[in-house]
Amino acid sequence: MNTHVAHLTPPPSARLSTWEFWGRLMVVPYILVFLVFVVYPVCYGLWLARHPQSYVDLFNDPIFFRSAVNTLVFLVVAINLKMVVALALSGFFVLERWWIKIVAALFILPWAVPSIPTILSVRFMLNPEWGIINSAIFRWTGLDGPNWLNDPTLALSFSMLMHIWKSLPFWTLILVAARLAIPTEQYEAASVDGATRWQKFKFITWPSMRSLYLTSTILSMIWTLGDFNSVYLLTGGGPADMTHVLATLGIRYLRLDQVDLAMASIVVALPFVLPLVFFMMKRLSK
Repeated sequence: MNTHVAHLTPPPSARLSTWEFWGRLMVVPYILVFLVFVVYPVCYGLWLARHPQSYVDLFNDPIFFRSAVNTLVFLVVAINLKMVVALALSGFFVLERWWIKIVAALFILPWAVPSIPTILSVRFMLNPEWGIINSAIFRWTGLDGPNWLNDPTLALSFSMLMHIWKSLPFWTLILVAARLAIPTEQYEAASVDGATRWQKFKFITWPSMRSLYLTSTILSMIWTLGDFNSVYLLTGGGPADMTHVLATLGIRYLRLDQVDLAMASIVVALPFVLPLVFFMMKRLSK
């Protein structure tokens, strides 16, 4: 009898402790939330985008190609400009001056404040009739200012500037942390050898920061592909749907009650995202 009971009793390694039991129990709500709000919407969206005719209609829409071009311009221009400026500013913020701390606190504010009221405030400032920019231009010159957001090039440019202004503090802080991790002894030795500032950057700073800089650039591209606020809240995709990017194009189709095209536009965006994710994971694996 005892032998039979011992045979039915699981070994100690197979039994859950009290902490393990409650730990697994507490994870269940998060798994349910993930399944309901992530897995189900993604699967349902892919199911809606399964019809080949949706992609035919999408490719026949000239707004789609304009949005794809805008997305590429956004990635190439805004991301590289933002990261180069962040790299330059990181060298400024590591200087040991008491007033730099005050400037750094003010510099972080655009990233810290909520996006929606900030971008809507900028949109109000660019209003051609009562915005403060055109009002100042008329007060100082007596001339009417341009209609900033009714020109596709200007509107997209301001959207990129809005994105850079909002996210620049975050990436600057990342690169500042990278600079602070470089041993000061290297710079002291370079100064003794008579190295210039450019030589210190070329042979000390950049080799130490290059990997993080490239990884941050790729990660910023991935996040920018999903940046909805900078374009939609500032221009609404206008004028005449000429400033849409792939992140806002789906909303345009939803407003036109074309759900299948909205889902197809999201699926088509995957070729932009997947290579970036692949290179990102490849770099992190190293």
